[in-house]
This record gives sequence, structure tokens and C-alpha cells, in this order.
Amino acid sequence: MAKQFEAQLMRFLDSYGEMEQRSMFGGIGFFCREAMFALLTGKHVYLRGGGQLTDKLIAKGCDKFVHVKKSTSAVVNYYDVTALYLGHDPDLPAMIEQSLQRAIKDKAQKVSASSLRLRDLPNLRLTIERMLKKSGVKDVSTFYSMAPQEMFRRVQMTHGKDIDINLLWKLAGAQQGRHWELIEKDERERLLADVWVNR
Repeated sequence: MAKQFEAQLMRFLDSYGEMEQRSMFGGIGFFCREAMFALLTGKHVYLRGGGQLTDKLIAKGCDKFVHVKKSTSAVVNYYDVTALYLGHDPDLPAMIEQSLQRAIKDKAQKVSASSLRLRDLPNLRLTIERMLKKSGVKDVSTFYSMAPQEMFRRVQMTHGKDIDINLLWKLAGAQQGRHWELIEKDERERLLADVWVNR
């Protein structure tokens, strides 16, 4: 049944472009033009969020994907759209297209960012770059591959729990290309909730 579900999903996603599948987060990642935008684990389909799309997904009641490792769990920017997919939600096609275009754009930015240093990103400076590197976030590519909450927790583990919470907003803002003070209150609360839940 799982294979049949996977085949049906693949046929559905093929209408958005030529797809590739790779093992990701204990499931199957769906890639278009080298950019991952969807994830299948068992019979659950997850769509990559970001920006306003994240708000739409949350408004639809989509839960965030949590990748459970041996001793920790990592929160990534994917949301469960299984019910929307099975229920043929009329808004899903546009959301998939938005997710795909954002993933492709972000992928292009990451490739161009390969020559950048962490300190070159918005909100970050030499001090934060050193903290991140000491915590295992070695370069810009690694920075973009991790959720801000995960990086913040790593910095806490390396430098102590009294790290200024503003660092969390700065990391999130750096990934989004905006000043950390522009991050809305509800987004800050979501980020903070993920940090506390996974302590």
C-alpha cells in the first residue's frame, strides 16, 4: 500500500515538472531542478513552507514535520499536507507551486552563497559566526540546511543556556534575508515554542 501511495504521489507531482527522489529524513524527498520541496514518510506527505506559505499551511491545520534521531529531534520547515492531498483541497495545487518556486529560488541563492561567509549574511557578524562554527555550523551551506531552532539549540549546548534569545530571531531573519526586528510576534512564538519543546 505504501508503494502504491508513493507511485500515486509521484504521478501527481510530475505535473509540476520533472521529479527526482532521494532518501531524506527517514523518508523520500522529492526534488525538482535539484531543489527539495516535498517529503513522503510512510503515508504522510509534507510540503516545504517558508514566508507566507507557512502561514497558509498553519491556517490549514498542517502540523510541522519533526525528524526524530537517536537522542534528539530536529524540526524542519515541512508541513503535513496529507489531509489536503487526500481531500483534493482546491488550494493545494497553488501551494505546491508556491513551495516549488520558493525551493528553486532558495537553492539558487544557496549555490551563489557558496562563496559567502556566515558573517556576510543579514544579522550575523564575526562573533556570531564564531559561535556557529564552534557549534558545528561550519559554513553558509550548512547554515541554510538547518532550522534556526536547531542552530540556536546547538549554540546553547556549546555556549550555555543563557544565550540571548535575540540570536534565534537573527538566525531566522538571516535565512529569510531580512532584519531580525521585522520578524512578527506570531512567528517568534512558533520559533520559541519549537526551542522549548525540544529542550
